[in-house]
Amino acid sequence: MLDLAFIRSNPDIVKEAARVKNNSLDIDALLALDQQVITLQKEVEEARARQNQLSKQIQQAAKEKNTELRTSLIADGKQLAETIKEKEPLLNRLVDERYNLLLLVPNIPDPSVPVGKDESENVPFKYWGEPTTFDFPALDHYDLMQKWNLVDIERAVKVAGSRSYVLKGDAARLELALINFAMDKMAKKGFTPLIVPSMARDFAFIGNGQFPKGRDQVYEVKDQELFLVGTAEVSITGMYKDEILKYEELPLKFVGYSPCFRQEAGTYGKDTRGVFRIHQFNKVEQYIMCQADHQESLYWFEQLLSNAEELIQALELPYRVINVCTGDMGDGKVGMYDIECWIPSEGRYRETHSCSYLHDWQARRANIRYRDEDGKVKFVHTLNNTAIASPRILIPLLETHQQADGRIRIPEALRPYLGGQEYIG
Repeated sequence: MLDLAFIRSNPDIVKEAARVKNNSLDIDALLALDQQVITLQKEVEEARARQNQLSKQIQQAAKEKNTELRTSLIADGKQLAETIKEKEPLLNRLVDERYNLLLLVPNIPDPSVPVGKDESENVPFKYWGEPTTFDFPALDHYDLMQKWNLVDIERAVKVAGSRSYVLKGDAARLELALINFAMDKMAKKGFTPLIVPSMARDFAFIGNGQFPKGRDQVYEVKDQELFLVGTAEVSITGMYKDEILKYEELPLKFVGYSPCFRQEAGTYGKDTRGVFRIHQFNKVEQYIMCQADHQESLYWFEQLLSNAEELIQALELPYRVINVCTGDMGDGKVGMYDIECWIPSEGRYRETHSCSYLHDWQARRANIRYRDEDGKVKFVHTLNNTAIASPRILIPLLETHQQADGRIRIPEALRPYLGGQEYIG
């Protein structure tokens, strides 16, 4: 959510942000509705002020025993009461309509963000490691998992339907190792580990920016007013709703773990083989709240990226970083980087991490503020990035580290979490 005063003063900037983000919201219609609200608020406030004035005049007329004047003033008061009774419900409805439109207003992308219509216009700007090649017939992740009895798709589908999976044996242990490895690395960097609810109320999704847009990707717990989260970011944002923090507390740095759920609406027929696109997964998320300063946001944005790169490098996985264009970054982002790991079987990079900063766009929605050094109350800035998401990260890990004899080498960074085990198979 943007500051309404900013939208009023900079309509062309907001319209351009909507255009480059493929957001169809009519900003002029929002401003016209806003003017209706302002006009109606003024009318109601003036009527209330006149009511208060009349009340005093009626009391004075009673003291002076001026019955005729008192009767006339009472009649005027009744008329004002009717006016207020008529206009207040309309005002309340228009205020709600304006709020619902404000939820759809996109954030302003940073000038460094490439303008583009979709993911085809994202811009790679950094590469690490050489794309893996093999001098033997290499297998894709699903065949590797089948070979070593690491997954059971058929029985998972019997239990939970399409895009389900069961990790078995060393794959289950490997996922737990990845999660613990990521949590430990981030804790050593001063991030507070959290295990957060995987269910949240709608206000948490609104605050995070997933509602009202994105609702079709979320599972609802019927009759409970709860929804299943697709990232720990939702729950962490919701935890601080309506709070005013002290500036000394900032930045708040969290690394949150949660099982995550996504409907994957609109992806029918895509990535149906293996475990790339599934309905349930486990994710470790980096999350920061900092003071409302653009340079500080940029600093933490780069730090979150660096943290994720360190994790991937420790897993010895070739990757690239891309600057996500306006048409692919989503409404709330000021800037966004994706990390894409090399998938040998596909001969291309695929997204495994998303790093974003949002200024106060989420904080305004969730009403998360802090009191600065001068005592002024401001909205915090929020940032996030994936640390590890599994089983997706298992795909490049298993494929990249397969050996000519069919075994899979476990990166040294994970071996302490697997009892020193060096290979799968």
